[in-house]
Amino acid sequence: MLHYKIFGEGQPLVILHGLFGMLDNWQTLARTWADRYQVVLLDLRNHGRSFHTEAMDYPLLAADVAETLHTLDVQACYLLGHSMGGKVAMQVALSHPELVQQLVVVDIAPRRYRPGHHEIFAALATLDPPTITDRKAAAEELGTYLADPGIRLFLLKNLARDPAGGFRWRMNLPAIRDNYDKLIGPVGQLGDRYDGPALFLRGSQSGYVQDDDFELIQMLFPQAQLETVAGAGHWVHAEKPAELLAAVNAFLES
Repeated sequence: MLHYKIFGEGQPLVILHGLFGMLDNWQTLARTWADRYQVVLLDLRNHGRSFHTEAMDYPLLAADVAETLHTLDVQACYLLGHSMGGKVAMQVALSHPELVQQLVVVDIAPRRYRPGHHEIFAALATLDPPTITDRKAAAEELGTYLADPGIRLFLLKNLARDPAGGFRWRMNLPAIRDNYDKLIGPVGQLGDRYDGPALFLRGSQSGYVQDDDFELIQMLFPQAQLETVAGAGHWVHAEKPAELLAAVNAFLES
């Protein structure tokens, strides 16, 4: 079972984070949505406080979500996922359509992507968590390899204090690296489809979802809508939270 947090009451809205992320990344929005829904935040396997395992692909990740929802007695939910979490959400909808009333996918398409995280893997490999004395020192070391302070802060949320001294990674970095080719791979197979309502949100300044991707999206999700959030990059929820809230609320309540 996956680690989770629940906010509010009502119809469940389940949220799945992206690669190197954790449920904490969505807590601010979860508290806002808690006025309308029972928001369930999940840490996917090998991320956050969920279990570690060598195996990692989208069918397994989707099965984890389905098992956790069954354990929480969630019969059906609104399901939202960002980036890698968006692919997991798509796989859940395709494999377990009875669990998903409406699907929201944020800035990812169901296709294979080119490798794009080698710089992050290389930077993280330079850190030795047991020897780190404080987060500031870790941030300075990462700064040698990663110029964007936002990305450094995002990644360093994965550092947890170790009772034995120093820090440790919450995420299972070796498993994520070893399964990376599967994580940038496609979702779904020929003949798969989810016939429920689906909203695909993309950032106008992000290249993750191209106009050409919509044909493949509609093959798997015939009722899909595609909307663009102006001024947002890949991290739509962090860069344009009000606009994302408005778009998701309008879709779920339509």
